[in-house]
Amino acid sequence: MTRPPDLRQVIHTLSDALDLVGVDDVGHGKRVGLMAAECGRAAGLGTEEIARLFDLGMLHDIGVSSTQTRHNLLTTFSSPDVQAHCDIGSGLLSGFPPLASLAPGVKRHHTPWVQLVKEREDPTVAWQANLVFLVDRVDSMAIPHLNEGNTLLPTAELRERIRQRSGLDFNPELVALFLEASRSDAFWFALEPGHGQALLEELRDHRLTYGATLDDLRRLAELFARIVDAKSPFTAEHSLGVAGLASLLAEKLELGETSRAKLEIAGLLHDVGKLRVPNHILDKPGELDAAEREIINTHSFETFQLLRHLHGLEDIAVWAAHHHEEPGGGGYPFQVDASTLPLEARILRIADIFQAMVQDRPYHRGLDKAQAFAFMADLAARGLAEARIVDQLAASPDEAMAAARAGLQRVGN
Repeated sequence: MTRPPDLRQVIHTLSDALDLVGVDDVGHGKRVGLMAAECGRAAGLGTEEIARLFDLGMLHDIGVSSTQTRHNLLTTFSSPDVQAHCDIGSGLLSGFPPLASLAPGVKRHHTPWVQLVKEREDPTVAWQANLVFLVDRVDSMAIPHLNEGNTLLPTAELRERIRQRSGLDFNPELVALFLEASRSDAFWFALEPGHGQALLEELRDHRLTYGATLDDLRRLAELFARIVDAKSPFTAEHSLGVAGLASLLAEKLELGETSRAKLEIAGLLHDVGKLRVPNHILDKPGELDAAEREIINTHSFETFQLLRHLHGLEDIAVWAAHHHEEPGGGGYPFQVDASTLPLEARILRIADIFQAMVQDRPYHRGLDKAQAFAFMADLAARGLAEARIVDQLAASPDEAMAAARAGLQRVGN
């Protein structure tokens, strides 16, 4: 890797994946981050503190991968299972050192102010988490109007609803701060699509450049793989298994260490575009109809759109986005001849197919070893899978089965 990618850019770009969970609304996290940052600016905080609030707001829903959960959170003021996604998100961030300091705020971002006071939460965590809770609820109330394309939000009504919860759900100091910051029309105009981009860029520019190592990127990719795999019981641990098997195949095919490490990252991220697929389609136990299949088939393109702008990771974007392309051009979404793609992309395709065949799903058990390798041999015989890669897979059947089913046990070894 000639130029290490900036970890901050990777984090911000991959955070776009979180917005995909909204399906129709794709800006919730960024709007919460922008509003939190503006309130921080109104409070006279320094640049780094403001940027931290932006990051916390942007990633506050990192524990949400289900479209139904997202819908519940954005259409009710207090969903009964609201704490579950806070705990999940906190756990994910805790395992990634560059973002671990955000975990306490994510864990508490739906905790009412009176409860934070009663439980004597750390004052800094309480202040930041409660601010994110406040602006998160503002955005949830504004979303119906934003989705209707209204240029003028009912700001007086939104501000009054927040004021009424002062001292209960929200810190009175933060309510006063929000009411002051949101007096201007500009505060609300920035929530409209496109208008907040300049401020987003400004906040990103304030972050210190941090050259990401491959290990940093793998850990971050693993975090997002867990989000994708948690979206549905049908996808649980799939990305981890694909990454483990792709790494094994790369080793057997004698790829260099860097290529193997990057292929592992591509395996972890290959299905990140599935976050935009509605759960009622992803979880359907029966055969998909033509319209549903078309929606499913968009996920590889969404993956490409998310990863393509990551400087230094362009090859990973190509490998991940082309994992459903077939020899002869019969795959999707680009309909290119898979035989013309880099070896890493072709390996990822085989790993994806094999892992899906051997993984237990809620509606059927995975194929056993004999069935799985017979299936892959048939694909190779029909020209739908590259025989050289299938042969390497079959040469170590026990190891391949273990990698596909164990997933993370191989990742990072």
